Amino acid sequence: MRGEGSQSLSQDRGTGYTSTGASAAITGALLHNNTTMTISYTLEVATAKFGGFSKLLFRWRGSIYKLLYKEFLVFCLLYSFFSVFYRFFLTEKQQLLFENVALYCDQYANFIPMSFVLGFYVTLAFNRWWGQYTSFPLPDNLMMVVSGNVHGVDERGRLLRRTLMRYVNLSSVLILRSISIRVRRRFPTLEHVVDAGFMTPLEHKQLDGLYSDFNKYWMPLTWFTNLASQARQEGRVRDDIALRLLMDELNNYRGKCSLLFHYDWISIPLVYTQVVTLAVYSFFGFCLIGRQFLNPEKGYKGHQLDMYVPVFTLLQFFFYAGWLKVGELIINPFGEDDDDFETNQLIDRNIQVSMLAVDDMHQNLPPTEKDKFWVERYFSVPYSTAAETLRPTFMGSTYDIRFDSGQDVSIPFIYKDECGEMDRKVEDVSLVRDRQLKVSHLQTERGEGQFKVAVELIPANDNEQSSC
Repeated sequence: MRGEGSQSLSQDRGTGYTSTGASAAITGALLHNNTTMTISYTLEVATAKFGGFSKLLFRWRGSIYKLLYKEFLVFCLLYSFFSVFYRFFLTEKQQLLFENVALYCDQYANFIPMSFVLGFYVTLAFNRWWGQYTSFPLPDNLMMVVSGNVHGVDERGRLLRRTLMRYVNLSSVLILRSISIRVRRRFPTLEHVVDAGFMTPLEHKQLDGLYSDFNKYWMPLTWFTNLASQARQEGRVRDDIALRLLMDELNNYRGKCSLLFHYDWISIPLVYTQVVTLAVYSFFGFCLIGRQFLNPEKGYKGHQLDMYVPVFTLLQFFFYAGWLKVGELIINPFGEDDDDFETNQLIDRNIQVSMLAVDDMHQNLPPTEKDKFWVERYFSVPYSTAAETLRPTFMGSTYDIRFDSGQDVSIPFIYKDECGEMDRKVEDVSLVRDRQLKVSHLQTERGEGQFKVAVELIPANDNEQSSC
């Protein structure tokens, strides 16, 4: 057994891809991917307005209508079948039996805890969906550390930095090939990964030559650590602190790759998914009979009208079955649904920005100049005419509070006059607060149940001290 490389060759023959046709396959995958971009409506709901969400109801791609319409049509056809069968093909005695069964189903179908089971399940699936998104390995932190700590503007330094980041991106490609249908469609074999430039033929041979029963996405990260240690020995990494920083960021990146793999490996327990599915299907299975309109002439409770079309039952199916479909959609966001993660776009973005950061932008700085506000001590950034009304003015929720005269805080202050001959008392603290008097010196000492305050009072509009 040769590991993934041997499997790749067999897959190559099975799928009809060849190494020489890899570029065409990648291009085809990208064209396919462009037709299934993630649906975004953020701009349309940026400002709350009348009927804001209502406009979203008329979209098709990524909508609940596209996701649910087949099940909805099946339910409507089955309901119509039972309705026609009850009305035209049953004898009177058989109709009576059908009506009793319908009443029984309608009475006890509500015992199924639909809201509780579905609500908890979809919440669990959403938390898992968001966790997978936040676990996506992005090279941004690592490429900053590599660019700033692996030195050398010569060819050797450039080669080290680019190779380090290529190893990082190769690891993410290998793990995404294992969990994402879109990435697997783009890179059906490792030869396609080589042709795309993420891996050299020698690296492919070494990766294929290492026997392991498990996923080998970690191998490029091991190459990264060895190459970083070699750069430290060559003096390209100046000290051990910089090397430690590289290793810490690499471990964070590796942890996210591992977390994605484990999300794919460990699913929500199958029994819970089965319970939720059975709850929804059994409930609406009973509704097919229990929600039939019975003969109004027989006086059954709640069956005074014969409307033929069960409007509220259809709405209930739309909401509950749609809720289940939402759980089905987000439980694995690495498929090919309209709202699944754009993994191919993230791969393209990651390799491009990481190479720009460690190569084109390494030590390629614009000249340092004095900023526009160099000579201004106090300045404000200008606003355009359209944004003038958005200038922030908030100073605090209690900043503009002014107390009425009846609400003034009355706390006596005892102070010595300038001559020190007698104690004076200021009853109204608001005089100081409103700058009718200024306190230029304040010293407190705790006396007999009161504060004694020695102050020097200056009139607010007079720069000279008050005399005795």
